[in-house]
Order: sequence, then structure tokens, then C-alpha cells
Amino acid sequence: MKKSFEFFLKISLFSFGIILNSCNDSTKDKENNKFNIHPIDCHSYSNIDHVRTIHLDLELDVDFKNKIIYGVARHTMKNKGFDTIIFDTKHLSIQKVTVGQKKEEKEIKFHLGPWDKDSILGQPLRIVTSPAYSKINIYYKTTKKSAALDWLEPNQTEGKIHPFLYTQGEPILTRTWIPLQDTPGNRFTYTAEVSVPDNLIAVMSAKKISNKNGKFKFRMNKEIPSYLIALAVGDLKYKKINEMCGVYAEKELIKTSTKEFEDLPKMIDAAEVLYGKYKWEQYDILVLPYAFPFGGMENPMLAFINPTVITGDKSLVSVIAHELAHSWSGNLVTNRTWNDFWLNEGVTVYIEHRIMEEIRGKGYSDMLSLIEFSELKNEVIELKKANRIYDTRLKLDLKGRDPDDCITQIAYVKGAYFFKTLEKLVGRKSLDEFLLNYFKDYSFKSISTEKFILYLKKNLLLPKHLDFNVEEWIYKENIPLNCIQINSTKFKKMKRLAKQFISGRNIFRKKGVFEKSKKTGQSKLVTKQIKRTDFSTQEWMEFIRSLPNDIDVSKLSLADKYMNFSTCGNAEIMMEWYLLCIKRNYKEVFPQIEKFLKKIGRRKYLSPIYKELIKSNKEWAKQIFNTNKENYHSISRSSIQKILN
Repeated sequence: MKKSFEFFLKISLFSFGIILNSCNDSTKDKENNKFNIHPIDCHSYSNIDHVRTIHLDLELDVDFKNKIIYGVARHTMKNKGFDTIIFDTKHLSIQKVTVGQKKEEKEIKFHLGPWDKDSILGQPLRIVTSPAYSKINIYYKTTKKSAALDWLEPNQTEGKIHPFLYTQGEPILTRTWIPLQDTPGNRFTYTAEVSVPDNLIAVMSAKKISNKNGKFKFRMNKEIPSYLIALAVGDLKYKKINEMCGVYAEKELIKTSTKEFEDLPKMIDAAEVLYGKYKWEQYDILVLPYAFPFGGMENPMLAFINPTVITGDKSLVSVIAHELAHSWSGNLVTNRTWNDFWLNEGVTVYIEHRIMEEIRGKGYSDMLSLIEFSELKNEVIELKKANRIYDTRLKLDLKGRDPDDCITQIAYVKGAYFFKTLEKLVGRKSLDEFLLNYFKDYSFKSISTEKFILYLKKNLLLPKHLDFNVEEWIYKENIPLNCIQINSTKFKKMKRLAKQFISGRNIFRKKGVFEKSKKTGQSKLVTKQIKRTDFSTQEWMEFIRSLPNDIDVSKLSLADKYMNFSTCGNAEIMMEWYLLCIKRNYKEVFPQIEKFLKKIGRRKYLSPIYKELIKSNKEWAKQIFNTNKENYHSISRSSIQKILN
């Protein structure tokens, strides 16, 4: 009688999507359900050296009303003869697990492990089954805590009519919307069938195969790591730039976006000449709403871009060059673990600057380098203050920590300067040849720092280069003394202008300028005002950074009167200006700052502003955050909460 009742209860619960034999097993039989972080990757439970996913078929139903994705993840496994398979999950509701081909499936037990003590990694999903089964099917749904998903209300979009959804998986958030082996050390192909409301469009980091009655089908036939699976759903339009690339955006942004990014084909050409053929077929850009936490995300075939990049003068398109560069560094050759993150970003920033040098010239590229080097030096100072000097190493030790907390300028800029310094040592031609071969030899593979060092020493560094201490750059703190020095004549000019402005001169009005009249042809003495367009974004950033923190408020008012820094619409300039105004307690600008923090979700801008606000007005900072936190993606929201706390 007891067995019959238990069977009836299981059937009843299953009808509501609940499986009795799930996570409770892990507490009943602790001895048989020990979960350990795998030694290959301290941020994944998956046992990919024993059994790993080689292909993933996704079936996704996007429910905007309940803000849930109902999914089936069908894993094709390569098994070395082991009966235990471990997947990564976090804040997912696992409904059932089956083995076998679709429609010929057999339900099996699964074991959902306990939370790790700090909840960074989530819960391991362990399945014990015969190695003969190569098909593992996981039925699940997302929850309100699925941090990769950003469900936007219509008022958070440009159109204000339809909702929007996008995912952000890097570094370890893909496990919050798909149960999988969430480590960059494993690569696999995937397909997806995505059901969305009829009036919306779905796009993914894959080739679109078909679209019928709100059901979109995609295929990625190149092996990628899990963090590069990406999905967005919204009221989107597409504008082709050429046969190879184009732009997705809301209709309100499609025209300006396409114009801003029209040099994309030139960027692709420049990158291919330097580092070999682009291997991902298509390169499209998706302009997301302002809530997106990053400037860009390098999802293959479909880079996600924040609309703050659109300025009307193409002054911030280096972000596009950066995401494109990831098509070689990061997507084609991937860091093996997040401890090796610098291999993704350091190479990419170096390539980004090379692309921009081809498009805009060396002077422009040097300005980018100097802006970022200044940020790197500030980052080192901040990490020292926080007793985190160890995080100024390129190779990190992130065990027990969220890798997102260590996405700093170290990986990006110190990593790029490692290659810039190498270039000076061995010559540009030799370094380009080395990188070209590196991308060929490690195409569609993941690589550790240690393997990279061996490859570097074998293929680039000659005996005469032994005085270049690779280990010091990678394993030691701070910026090495032999780091290359870069100069910019344009920046020197902006420093002089800043000095003149501080001394009392109104640099925004040039007196005694002779101009020739178009009507009479005669020259006359006129007073001419400097326009903000007379200098680039990077030059104005250098100007603002060159002003002292104790500058007289009247000078801030004068600069804003002529240059409109507070309302110029260029987020890079506005952030630099707001930081200075906060330091000087220039309250006339505070309403603009609050408006900016309400609209923008990009962490690069939010974090510095909130950090500066809490030094002088912590309660106001908390008030702004509490009012607007739901407008931010979980990545930005989490970062700011840590700042405020």
C-alpha cells in the first residue's frame, strides 16, 4: 500500500513539473554524492576530462509574461568509459533527465548537489548512467535568480512598446540559463529552436536557419566555449552593410547604428591581412538597450554592443574593433580557465589597437593606448589600497572567488602592453607572424598560460631575447620596469590647454584670429569659439583628466558653458566630467548625473561614478541606486552593491 501511494504521488508531482528523485537524493546518501570542484577548472564541477559535451541541441520557449525560459538541453557526449557525468547549474529548476534519442527517451535519476558555501558556482548536476548512452537530455526552466537573463520592460527600450530579453554568459553565468559543462576548457557545436511571441525577433550567436510562426532555428557548426552561447529577443530590424556583415537594432536606432559602424568591412579586411582569414562566416552587430552591462560582448557571428558606443562621429568605434578582434583571440583561441583570462583580453586589446591604427592612423591608436594606460595605473593603485596587489598579476588565482570580480584593466591593458613591449623587442613583423601561426595552431582550442609561455619561447623569443623576463610580466605584481613608453603630441597639446585654462585664460574663445570673408575676400580680426568637434573624444578626456581635483567651481561652470560636457551625449566625456564635478561638489551638474545613472547600465561608467559619490554623498548614492537598480543587469547591480556596502 505504501509503495502504491508513493508511486501515485510521484506521478502527481511529475504532472506539475516536479521530480521527486532530484536534489533530495544528495542529502539522503551523502557518501555516494560527494561533489568536488574539478582540478582542471576551479569554477566548474564538470568532469570534462572523463566525459564531455561535443554537441548541444537546445529547445527554448521564451515566456515574457512570467519571465521564464522553458528549455530542453540535449547533450551529445563523448565518453571515455565513465558512468558519471557532471554538469554545472545555478538557480535552475531541473524537471527531469532522460537518456536516448528524442522521442525514444528513458527517464533516469539525477542528483543535484548542495550549494557551494558562497554560492558562486551554483549546484553540480550529477547523472549516473551507462557510458553507452551518448544522449543526455535535461528538461528545465529558468528562475527569477537566473542572473544571465535580463528581462527588460517596454519602457527600458527605445521603442517603448515591446519587452526585450538578452543573455550575458561570460564568465560563469551561462549555467544560470542552460544546464551544461560551463568551462572555457570545453568547446562544442550547438543548434537551437527558439519559440518567441509572434511580434518579436530572436537572434543568437549562430547562423539563422529558419523563422516560421515565431519559431526560430539556429546552427553554430564551429566549436565554441559555453560562455559564447547568446540569445536576444526583441522588436528588431536588420540593415545590411555588405554581404558579410550588418546591424540589428530597434528601428529607432537602426539608421544611426548602421552609419556609425559603416567602417566595419574595413576593420575586417585589416584584421584578416594581419592575422588570417575570418573563420565565422558572418559578422553582425546587435545594438542592445542601454541596460547592457558592457561596451560589447564578442558572441561569434553576432557581437552585442551597448548604444553608448554611438556618438555620431565614430569616435568610440574602437569597441567594435575590440569585439571583432575577439574573433581571433578569445573565440578562435580561448583561455583554458578564467585564471588565464589575460590571454583572451590582452591579445585582443593589442589587435584592437592594430586595427584602429590601420583605420585611423598611429596617432589615434597611441591615444587609445595612453587613455588605457592611465586607467591601468589607477587600477594598480586601487588594488594596492584594497590589499589585492596579487591581482595585478596577469595569471590569476581565482579559486574560491567570482571571476567577474577580477575583470580589471590588468588583463586588458597590462596584457596588451605585454605584447606592445614584445613588439618593440622582436619587431612588428616577427610578432605578427607569431600571432598568425598561434591562431592557426590553436584554432578552435583552449590554451593555458603555461602552454602559451612554452609556445612563445619556442616560436618567438630567440636566445638574444632572454633578458625579456616573461615570468615577471605574467606571474609578478605591478607594471614591469621594461614596459614600453608611448607618447602623443595631441595629448601634450591638451595638457597645455588644461594648464592655460587653470591659469585663468579662457581657452574656449580664440582672440585675434584672422578669417577671410567669403563675400569680400578680405581678412578681418575675429573672435572665434572652439567647438567640441575641434578635438576628438580621447583628446577631451585627456583635457578633463589634466584638470586638478581642486579646480575652482567657476572654471567648471565656464567649461560647461562653452563645451556642454554635462549634456554632450558622449558617455566617455560625460563620465570623466561627472567624476571631476563630484570631487568638487559642483551641484549644478548633479541632476545630469542622476539622469545618466538612471539611463545607462554599462558597468564601466556606473562603477567609477558610484565609487566617487559614496566618498562625499553616500546616502544620495544609495538613493539613486535603490531607485534605478532594476534598470541594471545583475552584473552591474551586483558590482554596485559591493561598492555601496
